[in-house]
Amino acid sequence: MILEMKVPSPGESITEVEIAQWLVADGDYVEKDQAIAEVDSDKATLELPAEVSGTISLKAEEGDAVEVGQVVCLIDTEGQPAEGATPAVEASTPVVEAPKTEEKPAATTTYASGTASPAAKKILQEKGIEANSIQGTGRDGRVTKQDAVDAVPSMGTAPAHGSRETGRKKMSLLRRKVAERLVSAKNETAMLTTFNEANMSPIFALRNEYKEAFKEKHGVGLGFMSFFTKAVVRALQEFPDVNSMIDGDHQIKFDYCDISVAVSGPKGLMVPVVRNAEGLSFRGVEAEIKRLAIRARDGHITVDEMTGGTFTISNGGVFGSMLSTPIINPPQSGILGMHNIIERPIAVDGKVEIHPMMFLALSYDHRIVDGRESVGFLVAVKEALENPIELLMGNDPKKALEL
Repeated sequence: MILEMKVPSPGESITEVEIAQWLVADGDYVEKDQAIAEVDSDKATLELPAEVSGTISLKAEEGDAVEVGQVVCLIDTEGQPAEGATPAVEASTPVVEAPKTEEKPAATTTYASGTASPAAKKILQEKGIEANSIQGTGRDGRVTKQDAVDAVPSMGTAPAHGSRETGRKKMSLLRRKVAERLVSAKNETAMLTTFNEANMSPIFALRNEYKEAFKEKHGVGLGFMSFFTKAVVRALQEFPDVNSMIDGDHQIKFDYCDISVAVSGPKGLMVPVVRNAEGLSFRGVEAEIKRLAIRARDGHITVDEMTGGTFTISNGGVFGSMLSTPIINPPQSGILGMHNIIERPIAVDGKVEIHPMMFLALSYDHRIVDGRESVGFLVAVKEALENPIELLMGNDPKKALEL
């Protein structure tokens, strides 16, 4: 029996995916539920499991864009594994053979050599490349549109030493969607960024005092993200316009706080969502962020886990960023950027003291959030970080940390 395997729907509104990588080769024997391919949607990378056991026949190439419901492979359920062989191993490293070279006759220069089609001329003009500097592949050496697309501007004369090779690869569907959304956010929102700074000494003191007991009891570390998430939730409840979004001519406000947390995964930036963060304890926030980060790192994050956030926190400080203007994650109206913590001299009660300081950046959509709300929101976050025992822990750190 031959089973047709079709691309399942990764989520609502997704109509197309891209074959990112086949984890098996044509003709391999596969087991039921074995991952046979990785597919990229515009929101995540997902694994495609075999529906039955048998011999597989691939019907799509890596990099192909395929519609949801399209047949991508066939599995012959009567096929048997080769004697003494084991089923294909996921993500096996392909053997790359050296390309065979064929002798080609020397190019003959004709009256058409160096001339370009109208479409090719336009592309070459945009790249600043002369048509006569390209060896055309069209009839009689004519420069085609594809020749123009593939042409790379000269980067100068190569020196006598060193390599000046260039690489070219197609961006994944996920990367292309991220690029599209970033440009859309810049072009379609009235984005503005306001800054402040926070003295992290109180949080450092709390972590130093309780982090060992916290990890021993709960099995997760007491990091900065739980403090920031709690501070953001408190500020969102005080300034609800920041926890809203525009839908046509209407403003939608949320009475819950679904906090998107930007994390770096193997396929690029992922933004999983901590649902109903307003109801989570410090332990709950840390455990959920750890769970989502592991799933993103391992490529198991689902579309549902990255959909529907109302506000985003981005921690560029883990990479050493000192200051940035984060881009809004549409259709949300705000994103908070955390940065590197650096010991700096500041004035305290008329004296100069050294404290661990962090710059904070709030990017917001000025169409729906006014300056008073944006500045007030960021000040509320700062106040909570600098006075966490009173404002985030109800003056009882042990109870708040469930110790």
